[in-house]
Amino acid sequence: MYSLTVQDHIMIAHSFKGDIFGPAQRMHGATYVVEWEIRRRHLDADGLIVDIGLMRTTLRKSLDEIDYRNLDEVEPLKGANTTTEFLAGLIFELLKGRVAGAALGAGTASAFASMKVTLRESPVAWAAYEAELP
Repeated sequence: MYSLTVQDHIMIAHSFKGDIFGPAQRMHGATYVVEWEIRRRHLDADGLIVDIGLMRTTLRKSLDEIDYRNLDEVEPLKGANTTTEFLAGLIFELLKGRVAGAALGAGTASAFASMKVTLRESPVAWAAYEAELP
């Protein structure tokens, strides 16, 4: 299986509900390094998984939907605990929609085997969401 990964970052503000979160129940900021990996069983005719420039642009456009935002005020995230794990899944779905919409080129979506989104909140802690693609 071949894979290609690009990364960017986001800065958000949010708060959590529930005693398990302790002081993080108060409004606080977070900066995440976001990694997006696409896997493909076979390279295309040009020897690529996908154009890396299109992949970077697609990641940035998806992240722009939540970057520099207070997630407590973003519909439909109001009331959700926007944990690192939750955000990995959210960003995965944003990217999946763009891929299905041909953001990486016409006909490319069906060639991809799976994707993974990893959010690194510190050098020692991160979360990810990955799934096969139809």
